[in-house]
Amino acid sequence: MNHTIFNTPLLEAALHWTSRFILSLAGWRTEGQLPSIPKFVLVGAPHTSNWDLPFTLMTAFALRARIHWLGKEAIFSRPFKGLFQWLGGIPVRRSQSHNLVEQSIQQFRRSEQLILTIAPAGTRKRVIRWKTGFYHIACGAGVPIALGFLDYRRKVGGIGPLIHPTGDITADMKTIRNFYDGVTGKNPAQSIASDDFNRSN
Repeated sequence: MNHTIFNTPLLEAALHWTSRFILSLAGWRTEGQLPSIPKFVLVGAPHTSNWDLPFTLMTAFALRARIHWLGKEAIFSRPFKGLFQWLGGIPVRRSQSHNLVEQSIQQFRRSEQLILTIAPAGTRKRVIRWKTGFYHIACGAGVPIALGFLDYRRKVGGIGPLIHPTGDITADMKTIRNFYDGVTGKNPAQSIASDDFNRSN
C-alpha cells in the first residue's frame, strides 16, 4: 500500500478526535465496533450521494478503522490524487473491473492487515441490483464481510454484523440485504429498488 494517514500516528489520532467532534456538531453518532480481526471486506451502503465519502471517512476515523476504499479513477485527478490516496483511496479503472476481484484478492494475500471498503451499488444513480464483486473478493481471499452503513434518517454511521461467506451467494446476499432494509441513504429515491443482484463484478 502507498503511504497513508495510517502511517502517521499523530495525524491519525488528530483525525480521530476531529472526526468525532465534527460528527457530534452535525448531530451524528456512531454505532458498532471495529471487528478485532486483521482483514475483512467492509461494505459501504447505501451509496446515494457525494456526501457518503466524507461521512464514511469521518465514521471510520471515529471508530479507528484503518480503511482502504475503491474509487473511480476520475476522482483521483490532480490536485486531489495525492490527498485521496493518502486517505486510503485506491483508484479503479472501470474498463478493468473484471480484473478487480483477482487484484483485490492478491492484495489481501500480500497484506497482514487490510480493511477494503467497497460500495456494492458502485454508483450514485438509482440502481436495482447490487454488484457482487465484494462477495467474490471475500470468498477468494477467505475473509469475512463487515456491514458498514450510513443512515441519514437516524444520523448514525457505523459497522453492523460480520458475515462469513458460505459460498451460497443467494442466501448470503439475502442476509446482507435484509440488514440494510431499515437503513436510509441521503437520497432514498436512488437506493436499491429490489432484492435482486448483479452477478457481474
